[in-house]
Amino acid sequence: MQLSSLNRPSHNILFVSPILKQLSLSPVTSSFKSPLPHYALPSLQTCLKLRSFTTSSCHNRRKLRCVSPNRELVSENSSEITSVLSQDGGGEKTEFVEGKCEELAGQSIWIQMVEIVKFSGPATGLWICGPLMSLIDTAVIGQGSSIELAALGPGTVLCDYMSYVFMFLSIATSNMVATSLARQDEDEVQRQISILLFVGLTCGLLMLLFTKFLGAWALSAFTGAKNMHLLPAANTYVQIRGLAWPALLVGWVAQSASLGMKDSWGPLKALVVASAVNGIGDIVLCIFLGYGIAGAAWATMVSQVIAAFMMIDALNKKGYNGFSISVPLPSELLEISVLAAPVFLTIASKVAFYTLLVYFATSMGTHTVAAHQVLTQTFSVCAVWGEPLSQTAQSFMPELMYGVNRSLVKARRLLKSLLIIGTSLGLVLGTAGTCIPWLLPEIFTPDHAVIGEMCKVLIPYFLALSVTPCTHSCEGTLLAGRDLKFISISMTGCFAWGSLLLLVASSRGFGLVGCWFALVGFQWARFLLALLRLLSPAGVLFCEDLDRYGLAAEPEAA
Repeated sequence: MQLSSLNRPSHNILFVSPILKQLSLSPVTSSFKSPLPHYALPSLQTCLKLRSFTTSSCHNRRKLRCVSPNRELVSENSSEITSVLSQDGGGEKTEFVEGKCEELAGQSIWIQMVEIVKFSGPATGLWICGPLMSLIDTAVIGQGSSIELAALGPGTVLCDYMSYVFMFLSIATSNMVATSLARQDEDEVQRQISILLFVGLTCGLLMLLFTKFLGAWALSAFTGAKNMHLLPAANTYVQIRGLAWPALLVGWVAQSASLGMKDSWGPLKALVVASAVNGIGDIVLCIFLGYGIAGAAWATMVSQVIAAFMMIDALNKKGYNGFSISVPLPSELLEISVLAAPVFLTIASKVAFYTLLVYFATSMGTHTVAAHQVLTQTFSVCAVWGEPLSQTAQSFMPELMYGVNRSLVKARRLLKSLLIIGTSLGLVLGTAGTCIPWLLPEIFTPDHAVIGEMCKVLIPYFLALSVTPCTHSCEGTLLAGRDLKFISISMTGCFAWGSLLLLVASSRGFGLVGCWFALVGFQWARFLLALLRLLSPAGVLFCEDLDRYGLAAEPEAA
């Protein structure tokens, strides 16, 4: 257990008894720089903050029993936490402040699964709100016009799919914050949040300018000459949604910082409010006022701005300044780039494949692209239910892989729990997600030609969706262990493999069914490659050499 004096003016020096010395404790510092003699004083006149400790031979936790001069006994199991003892010469009372921080990884498989659900349940709401907003747009617009419904395809590619490219900001924030907290460096956490907010704001402003001046060109290049009739509606949607780019990316950084602190409730409240605003706005602007696709875009844009401010407010309530923006130093930019560049390549490959799906579907006609729009939106809403498993791995794995309580055995046990939950969740999502376009297609469109196209792809739809939660669990573990080189190379390979399948399916005339079977190949390749890597002796869950992945365990005190 580590003992450290709290910083306050004092003339007293903290002395360590021989008993504590035998427990291989970290050296204790005082307000003076003088060496500490190892004998007991008649009184203990310094605040002590008790933390979990490791011995020089192992990382097992032990019990510490400390007796204060007034004979009050403090007995702490190391899986429980912080006791603060304070007493001075004036006779102040000894205070005991205890909080439980029982580690997730120290529990049985069943208890782990319960704790994962408690954390990932609220986190699910964070991931589902974005696709849910687009799904609400799809359902409302589809009731009025098949052309505007089809225009949402290229429109959402430029708004939603391109925003996913910047998920590297979210992943980098969550990973860096969780790592710094695992090493108990809260000052570094604030610094990282400030510089990542600056990066997010800068990227948001650049995307706003891109949408303003090059949005119409990008849409015309994407839709092609055969679908130029979709361009006016799609451009209207993109120009309005583009106004929210700065708020969107800043909000993602604030949200991911909270998740890195293992808090999913604060950001969830923000996105619940944002989703309600989006839903009400769609109904009022599109159905009652008849603004169509423009009304849906305004409702989504306003809801994203509201969500960003509420995310920052949730971060402020944790004691961090969510409005503090700092220009990063070159060394800090390099640190972010080392983590973000492979993540960017990974996400860009994923986004590029989904963009190709929409591109090939768009070339098949208005009814096909309208059907594909409905299917991709329902698929996205169902697929994000697996994202909290990735976030759980990124929030809890760093401490087990390279934190002060490193234990690869516990990390492997945690992955097992994630995979069990992922398998069960995948079967439920696959079944429920397939039933929506099969049994309730009228929710999205009354056009029977569009409904007929949707019903053709139910089998590949189920196969692609059912494996997604397990894929997220494995990839989240790789990200937590910063096995970034492998995950970026494997995702690039999966993109090449999926693109080849798309080309073959398109050239052979397999239509929308062929596109979705290509998605099946893409999803299963991601899962199998990630799983094999984690089970490999060279993987992050078995390799003891932290320097291999650019990591360093928290140094143990002599």
